[in-house]
Amino acid sequence: MEQQENQEAESRNETKTSARKEERIGIVYIYTSFNNTIAQVTDLAGNTIGRVSGGQITKHDRLKANPTIAMFIAKKIGEIAKEQDISSLYVRIRAQTNSTGPGPGAHAVVRTLTKEGFRIISIADTTKIPRGGPKKKGGRRGRRV
Repeated sequence: MEQQENQEAESRNETKTSARKEERIGIVYIYTSFNNTIAQVTDLAGNTIGRVSGGQITKHDRLKANPTIAMFIAKKIGEIAKEQDISSLYVRIRAQTNSTGPGPGAHAVVRTLTKEGFRIISIADTTKIPRGGPKKKGGRRGRRV
């Protein structure tokens, strides 16, 4: 009797571990400017799995940075990631250097990836920040108008 209960408990434990399949993790790099949105999926080693930009979704230049187009970019990226059995993602958002913030498509991509069923592990802002840099043109007293 006791032996039979132990066997049942073991079989239940086995089904729990077999049901929980190995989780594959990827990294999504999102570059957003006020003119375009580009998303790229890589594995943890940094090998590119797929890349989608606003120009692949729409041919209108004025719409490439639109949140609606960013949603379609995220859906395409999600399909590419699901083909590789990726279920969890690190997200790296990068804006244009010296800009006030990421473009309008960044948050739309993250929202859509969450709705697609991916587990977002962390979101990081990797925007480059200039530190001094070369001398600006205009001379010592600036441009005189």
